[in-house]
Amino acid sequence: MPPRVATRQPHKHALDVAHAPPRPGTLRAVLLPVTVVLLIGTVFVSVYLAAFHAPRPHGLRVGTTEVGTQQAYLRKDLARAFPGGFSLETYPDKAAARQAVQDRSVYAAYVGKGHLLYGSANGAAVTATMTTAFGSVAHAEHHDLSVEDVAPAAAGDTRGLSVFYAAFGLVLAGYLFGMTTYQLAPRLQYRWRMASLGLFGIVGGILVTAIAGSAGFDALPGAFLPLAVVVALMGAAVGATTMVLLRLFGSAGVSLASILLLILGNSSSGGIMPAAYLPAWLRPLSEILPVGVGVRAMQGLSRFQDDGLSRALVVLPLWVLGAALVLYLKDVFRREAPNAVAEKVEPQPAAV
Repeated sequence: MPPRVATRQPHKHALDVAHAPPRPGTLRAVLLPVTVVLLIGTVFVSVYLAAFHAPRPHGLRVGTTEVGTQQAYLRKDLARAFPGGFSLETYPDKAAARQAVQDRSVYAAYVGKGHLLYGSANGAAVTATMTTAFGSVAHAEHHDLSVEDVAPAAAGDTRGLSVFYAAFGLVLAGYLFGMTTYQLAPRLQYRWRMASLGLFGIVGGILVTAIAGSAGFDALPGAFLPLAVVVALMGAAVGATTMVLLRLFGSAGVSLASILLLILGNSSSGGIMPAAYLPAWLRPLSEILPVGVGVRAMQGLSRFQDDGLSRALVVLPLWVLGAALVLYLKDVFRREAPNAVAEKVEPQPAAV
């Protein structure tokens, strides 16, 4: 038998090999993440620039003890310094004006002769606004402006931003919790998912309050238990809302939650500066979304005689309970209804 002669196959260059055409879902898998992430990034940049690139007060509440002609001059001087920037309230005496600043009915009060009552706990931006505007008023009255801080910032929160950062961290945690609970356990029973939500809220409230109010930071000097309750409710509200959006809209719900809670919620929270500095379209969200409601209560418990606490104890539970109801209807009620119908129409054995 003649020996087999090995034939040498011609060498194929890599460029000569035809690649398989992309699968139908490849283009979507390439473009969709880019589109979604850039959309969220664009919304973030747009909202934060709109809110904070050149903040000015709009109807910021201030007080005075001056009346008559002096108050008329005061209004003109304030309007000249910041057109449309202030809403002026009248108080009978210095004690009443002081009380109004301390419970944040107003952000500052001018009591005449160049004397201004203010609260540094409102943050550096508010303090700068007040000293600028009322400095012009005092100058017009031929006085040097003298200031009295009647609601000082906490020792560990000299810029008034600690509440914002504490809240931002908790909101981020609530968002991640709401997203991962369905990803890690999509078939978890409703009662156990609600137990997980409650555990997250309670532990998160205790941890954030303990860390922010610790001796190392001293950023939340209010009573521990009320602060922990508010923080727990805020975290649970954010987590529950994220769960609902994810359950109703699928993967798109993750993007919706990030826009609603992380971007719109944090930018309108009042943690950086009061809502009166925000654009008109963003301002109402501070009174509705869990972040703004919670931040105001945290600030009130820390420095402003419980300002915002009553609203928080009503609004935040409504977010949690509303989300729990939607999840019950989605995960329990709609599953039980078809089973009940099936049992009702199941044919009965014939009688013998």
